[in-house]
Amino acid sequence: MKVIVTGADGLLGSNLVRLLIESDYEVGAFVEKGKKTPTLDNLDLKIHYGDILDVDTLNEAFEGYDSVIHAAASTSVWPSRSKKVWDINFNGTKNVIEAVQKQKIGRLVAVGTANSFTPGSNEQSGFGCEKYKLDYIDSKYAALKLIREKVANENLPALVIHPTFMIGPYDTTPSSSVMLIRLIEGKIPGYTNGGKSWTYVKDVAQAIVNSLTMGQIGHSYIAGNWNLSYKEFFDLAAATLNVKAPKFYIPRFITLMGGALSSLGAAITKKPPLLSYTMAKIGLDKHYYDSTKAHTELMMSQTPLEVAIKECVNFLVENNMVEYNG
Repeated sequence: MKVIVTGADGLLGSNLVRLLIESDYEVGAFVEKGKKTPTLDNLDLKIHYGDILDVDTLNEAFEGYDSVIHAAASTSVWPSRSKKVWDINFNGTKNVIEAVQKQKIGRLVAVGTANSFTPGSNEQSGFGCEKYKLDYIDSKYAALKLIREKVANENLPALVIHPTFMIGPYDTTPSSSVMLIRLIEGKIPGYTNGGKSWTYVKDVAQAIVNSLTMGQIGHSYIAGNWNLSYKEFFDLAAATLNVKAPKFYIPRFITLMGGALSSLGAAITKKPPLLSYTMAKIGLDKHYYDSTKAHTELMMSQTPLEVAIKECVNFLVENNMVEYNG
């Protein structure tokens, strides 16, 4: 089977294309024109350069493939309202759907976000994160609704995988690994009473590969594993890396005040804040999810989080992104 992956050079995409190659798929990678892609160097795949906002380049790239995995997205959270984020996440998905239909692709696996559902629940819940007023979350939910409409009205052969917070190697930006970098450097002052559903990026990649032949068209699958508070995660990560865990609980009002001041400073300096007011609000809540459906229908594995932490840090060290001798 021939499979092409959009966003193939990102954290998820870089792990995904490797697993596809190991699973004997013929793999294509759709990446931004002119962009350097070090995580794809020397891999047995065909790179197609284009623009997610240019449907003609998508049509050209998708021709001859059996399946499309749409992992390209903007995960930017600053500023909280962003036309660029909407363009990439919603209009980009719209273009991918158009190209999939024109090229008569057999299956589209779209990558969404667990934040399209209400924290503390599963895929049966409604959208519960609109209160944050964050265009990353809102645009991904709008893309999900579009996919559902196309499945229902135009028989689009698509399903959606919704990862939770992923950790693992090949995070070149860096994105999720920033948390581990700051932990190693001793720059995390404390923790809130919030939490996340944490997962190994390779477990998500495996669920996506399995979804090429498993799962139900039109369905959503939350791909997560370990529901842990920030304190529980920092304690686990610190013990795994043999570094000090943050000891201080940061009250709600201090968290919000810090986010507000950081956002104000960012508006003045035009530099992204370490913690915006919006992200401070998110960090106060428990974003836990039930991933039973992905575990059962897609045979998603549940690798210990320690493995994800170690592999992430090993990659960071090998690429001179953090100093660590643990």
